[in-house]
Amino acid sequence: MTLATPITVVRGRFLDIQNIVSHASEIAEQVRYIEDGVLITEQGKIRWFGPWEAAQDHLPTDVEIQHYPEQLIIPGMIDTHIHFPQTEMVGAYGEQLLSWLNTYTFPTEIQFKDKAYAQEIAKFFVNELLKNGTTTALVFCTVHPESVDALFEAAEQHQMRLIAGKVMMDRHAPEALCDSAESAYVDSKALIQKWHGQGRALYAITPRFAPTSTPEQLERAGQLKAEFPDVYVHTHLSENKDEIAWVKDLFPHQNGYLDVYHHYGLTGQRSVFAHCVHLEDTEWKCMHDTNSAIAFCPTSNLFLGSGLFPLKKTWDQQVKVGLGTDIGAGTSFSLLQTVNEAYKVQQLQGDKLSAYESLYHATLGGAKALDLDDKLGNFNVGKEADFVVLDLKATALQQLRQSRAKSIEDSLFALFTMGDDRNIEATYIYGQKAYQQNQSI
Repeated sequence: MTLATPITVVRGRFLDIQNIVSHASEIAEQVRYIEDGVLITEQGKIRWFGPWEAAQDHLPTDVEIQHYPEQLIIPGMIDTHIHFPQTEMVGAYGEQLLSWLNTYTFPTEIQFKDKAYAQEIAKFFVNELLKNGTTTALVFCTVHPESVDALFEAAEQHQMRLIAGKVMMDRHAPEALCDSAESAYVDSKALIQKWHGQGRALYAITPRFAPTSTPEQLERAGQLKAEFPDVYVHTHLSENKDEIAWVKDLFPHQNGYLDVYHHYGLTGQRSVFAHCVHLEDTEWKCMHDTNSAIAFCPTSNLFLGSGLFPLKKTWDQQVKVGLGTDIGAGTSFSLLQTVNEAYKVQQLQGDKLSAYESLYHATLGGAKALDLDDKLGNFNVGKEADFVVLDLKATALQQLRQSRAKSIEDSLFALFTMGDDRNIEATYIYGQKAYQQNQSI
């Protein structure tokens, strides 16, 4: 598939983080705010970026300038953990992780064997991402290859960069949702060959979590990773204390939960582990040493009562981290809402989460967690042109609060505290407008 898009010129207020940092205290030095800036994109990439006064020699003569004088433009937000088949079961009542899976999740996911049903939900899911300013996501599908095809086909309509994979699950689940070690390998390999690197699609080897895969299946997952070293690994880790105890019973020869994945070759640069609420010190060290990444999912951790994620420790241990909405245990597609809850999770632990650090995790830090910071995360020339236009005054209360903002940082913090999908004016994918509030694209 050849991606081709015309030139786009956007003028407005721009805010991003220019470079990867090694500690939160360094982020403020990397903040780039241009009060009146211009972004020029061509063939889906950023061709030029800078202040309006310096843009005159770079402006194409035959392209209309899309001007957003009152809004704020930030890089596209990145969701590092979300389940597209759970879109319809957000807000399922009253359970913690293991009972929640059996009561709600598995019965919902059985429906995705039907390709037409999977296509219907996939289209809705992609539209919700765009509506919430999410331009890239790492996504769980179901055990059915049809679900993967449906999702990538929906994303392809927008030239959207998604990473996704077929769930591998051969035990401790309903028979209708179980594959086998061999069929999971065969199906996943076929999907990798079909989708990985096709347009902007990337593939993730996706064992649901250690308890639902036999050692034989995890070995086959590791074989896939060895055969296709540039694909991703996406799974869950140390979300819930009962889950951790279960893993220890199922894998008595491994030294803890993370060691199960590490033993089978599933840690590494493009391995993303959702939650990690209860990691041991040795596991933090393994995460760092293998260059693995964490998806921090605050709305889900609070909704299921899983615990409080120690975000500060990711800086202390130099472990990559991004934000995940974790639909449908998570309660909102909005990364603005996710940041709002992330702030509260840190407050409960006596730590602070600044507006600029939140922006970092939602954009460039998330790109780093997904090994995509050479392509995404800020407005550097040459990167892919995914970005979001934000209306900071979408409600009367926001309008009042923003009128009192003392700085761009204060304004951003108010947005992160009060914001949701109503604040997304427009979402651009690969240089083209893919969503406009109250309009059909």
